[in-house]
Amino acid sequence: MKTLTSFIKMLQDICSASCQKAASISKSGSSLMACCGRFILRSSPNPLWVQIFYFTSLSLMGYGVLKALHPRKTGSDFTPTSLDIFFTSVSATTVSSMSTVEMEVFSNSQLIMMTILMFIGGEIFTSMVGLCFFRFKLKTELHKLAASHSRLSCPNQMILDQVELGGMVTITNTNSDSSHSLPKFNEIEHESHDYLSASNKNLRYLSMKCLGFVVLAYLLVVQLIGVIGISLYLDLIHSAKEVIQKKGLNKVTFSVFTVVSTFASCGFVPTNENMVVFGKNSGLLLMLIPQILLGNTLFPPCLRFGIWVLGKFHKKKECEYLLKNSTQEVGYKHLLPKQHSVFLVGTVFGFIVVQVLVFCLMDWDSEGLKGMNEYQKFIGVLFQSVNSRHTGETIVDISILSQAILVLFVVMMYLPPYTSFIPMKDGMQDSDEKIQKRRGKVVENLIFSQLSYLVIFIILVCITERKKLKEDPLNFNVLNIVVEVVSAYGNVGFTTGYSCERQLHREANCLNKSIGFVGKWSDKGKIILIFVMLFGRLKKFNMDGGKAWKLL
Repeated sequence: MKTLTSFIKMLQDICSASCQKAASISKSGSSLMACCGRFILRSSPNPLWVQIFYFTSLSLMGYGVLKALHPRKTGSDFTPTSLDIFFTSVSATTVSSMSTVEMEVFSNSQLIMMTILMFIGGEIFTSMVGLCFFRFKLKTELHKLAASHSRLSCPNQMILDQVELGGMVTITNTNSDSSHSLPKFNEIEHESHDYLSASNKNLRYLSMKCLGFVVLAYLLVVQLIGVIGISLYLDLIHSAKEVIQKKGLNKVTFSVFTVVSTFASCGFVPTNENMVVFGKNSGLLLMLIPQILLGNTLFPPCLRFGIWVLGKFHKKKECEYLLKNSTQEVGYKHLLPKQHSVFLVGTVFGFIVVQVLVFCLMDWDSEGLKGMNEYQKFIGVLFQSVNSRHTGETIVDISILSQAILVLFVVMMYLPPYTSFIPMKDGMQDSDEKIQKRRGKVVENLIFSQLSYLVIFIILVCITERKKLKEDPLNFNVLNIVVEVVSAYGNVGFTTGYSCERQLHREANCLNKSIGFVGKWSDKGKIILIFVMLFGRLKKFNMDGGKAWKLL
């Protein structure tokens, strides 16, 4: 009995020591994270370099995990190369969905890892992280102001007499009958101005905090609804359920992977054929269309609407501040002004209507839509048109579409997500002074426009693949390369693919695989496209490039 008591006491001592050690480690870790956070906030690093570091480190981490996990066991002994795995990691992180490997090669655990990469690499998630850092910065500034103006922190305890006596002002303290001589009125006015500034910053901080919660709720609720909807659809519709079973995919993994990919505007689907195998499942396509729009082009209008609804019931001051100030004062580029949001909605649906009309006129009876009824064709055309900006899921092999449609898709992929038609007004043009100031910056003078960089990348790919351009001109032609490069730049994922039937000199061992056109490129060409995907993910930092060039 004594031995048992001693043993229990020893266990208690060990547990107590372990808990203390764990608490110490946790406290040290928290302190380290806090120090890192304070360093980032104080140093105010360039957002461009922060995001370069973020996406690069995320891609490397994804590569390491995907490399460590075993691929799916298939009939063939194919194993992705290290470059192909890294390419896939970069593609998922930058939400580009460019592929060099068939998707069904990846195991369930690898698909889960890719889901995580797409989720934390999506634009809405990264913008929410930026909101958190900006909010912490505002909080730090508020603490500094509170420390330097502590005697004005409780203005309700003082009543300023609006009488100036001999350059002195009398302030009556409600807690005392005595009056005190304080500094001159201009000093009090300056401190009062600082107090008002602190008050405005406090409202801004609370508004940014409210905005962060709205974005988080939007991010989670929309995707949760999508996952539930697709899971129910797979349970109820036998044809869709049969596809999943034949391919040996997990239903939950498929639902979560597809919704996260669609909402993040990535375009990866766990099947080799992308959404081609679900071309006749119009209900599934209709469920994914809102995910595409809400996660990309229509995010700013929906965010603004969500803030307006919240302001009707709760957080009225904060919501009113957000709706009135929008992009410039708030500093969140996705919160657009009311007029811009309205024109954005009109532009988005205008582009969709144009694409649907052109598609129906040019390729209504195309090979890719054969076997579908009229309703299925229309939903498929609508789905394809919505995906051109900027998700990249497809129900047809776009290589068999007419050249006019391909050129239209190239234009749609090139346009930034928030492109909108806004009629010009007087005063919207830059003044001569601003133009001269802009031209005076050496770095900005050396930066090219987005189109110039695309041309450079296309030329480089044509150089690395010049041998195949001569030997296999039907697959390796300039238009297909342009589609691939612009698709990577727009982080879309559309690809013309590669077909053995288009070879002029048919190779005996050639096998048709459901991979992107880049999968047949050389290693140098793949590395170039990796840079294109990263450049496209960061293109928002260079939207004003090329201003030094004046075209007359």
